Formats: sequence, C-alpha cells, structure tokens
Amino acid sequence: MSETLHTTDVATSDADLLGETESAVRAAGSALRERFGEVVRYETREELMHALAGNDNAALDILRPRLTRLRPEAGWVEDELDGGALPAGEWWVVDPAEGNVNHLHALPDWAVTATLVRDNQPVLTVVHLPLTGETYTALKGAGAYLDGRPLHVSRTADLGLGIVATSQARPDEDESVVRRVGASITSMLFDALVVRTSVPATLHLVNVAAGRIDAFWQFAGARADLLPGALLVGEAGGRISDAEGRPWTPLSESFLAAAPGVHAEAVATLSR
Repeated sequence: MSETLHTTDVATSDADLLGETESAVRAAGSALRERFGEVVRYETREELMHALAGNDNAALDILRPRLTRLRPEAGWVEDELDGGALPAGEWWVVDPAEGNVNHLHALPDWAVTATLVRDNQPVLTVVHLPLTGETYTALKGAGAYLDGRPLHVSRTADLGLGIVATSQARPDEDESVVRRVGASITSMLFDALVVRTSVPATLHLVNVAAGRIDAFWQFAGARADLLPGALLVGEAGGRISDAEGRPWTPLSESFLAAAPGVHAEAVATLSR
C-alpha cells in the first residue's frame, strides 16, 4: 500500500474490503460444512495430520485466490500455530478451519477466520461459524458486529460474578507453559464464578466481544488464534493486554481480553 494514501481513502477501502472478505470466508465455511457430520477416524498422528490438511485445503482453495485478488501485494499466513511479529506491511492471517480437531470429531466448535494485519495491527477481521450461520466482523475504529448488530462487552464489575475462559496449550508446548496454564486455571477457579476450558480460542473471544463471557486469557498462543479476537473485543469496548496488564503485541508471552470492569481483577488473579 502506498505510504501517501490518505487516511480517509484507507478507511473507505477497508470498509469495502471487509464485505468482500466476509463473502470469501462464508464461502469457505460452506465448503467445510459440506464435509461435516461423521467422526473422522484416525489411528496415527500421520492420519490425523492428513485429515486436518484435508479440511484446511478445502477452505484454502476458496480463501487464498479470493483474498489474494483483493490485496495482491499482501503477504499470506496460514499456519495457525505460528506466533510472533510479522514483517512490516500488509498480511492476511487466515485460519481456514479454526477448531479443526473439533470438526473432525463432529463437534460444533469450529469456524473460519480471516484477518488483514497492517504493520502488526489487525485492521479488519471476519469470523464465521458455518453451523449457526453467525458472522462476526470488526473494522478498526468502526466497531464490532454480529450479523450487522453492534457488539459490546459485558458490564460485569466483579470477577466473582463472571464467566471466564481459556484454551489449552498448543501441541508440543513447553512444559513450563503447560504448567502455567494449569496454575492459572486453578487460580481462576477460586476467583471467578465459572471457568470454561476448551479450544479454539477464537470462539471464546467472540463471546467476550458479545458480552457472554467476561474474560479470556491464554499463555503463548498463535497469531491466528488471537488477532481476530483482539480486534473484535477491542472494538466492542473491551481491554486487551498481556496477563500482567501490559500492552499486548504479537510478541507477548501471554494474552488477556476482558470487560473493563473485571480486567484489573483478572490481572491480579493471573499474576498470583
């Protein structure tokens, strides 16, 4: 993108782009829905990886050409386990089958996501849940929406009255991270009303943006897990930080998205 492009031009372009991105993501979701229903059997890790790749490729065959046509100069990231900062410029960060393992097990908790990142800041995102038909969208500076209805995080002001959530460490995660996840769940069990633990992270985060869940945290984590939800929650009035309350970036070792009224309590609980 030209460095001389005016802010108003960028905003107009991004708003138009969001609609085109939503169309592509919904089309990919339809392809995955056609593959959903029966539990996919596997007996080895190789068979599991092959089944996961089948879902990914079915969605990517739709997403990659359509999103590349929208932004030919943008980079492309489709490894859902990748973390860390991206090089400068625009990047598509895509999870073609967020919650892929759930899909294989005929569980309903999966989605398709696409996020445009500009200089390591998410500027627009689409999260589509094909089984319910729900589509969550956010545009930087313009709010977060569910099927066109504005979203707002909860107004809960007491963590003891709140529902919180986390997801497990990724496969082959460092033992210290796994133990930190376990300790944080124990701490939240003492301080929060209800603690939910499941994958994928994005589905917890859309619930934070919609005011259904009061806080979500994660240690380590991948870009494709966190960037869509970070934009949705932020645009819905939530607070995004690391687990110590510092500003979050893709280089951070932890992540916290919370309603403003419980953010400080959540930080205190996770810091114990």
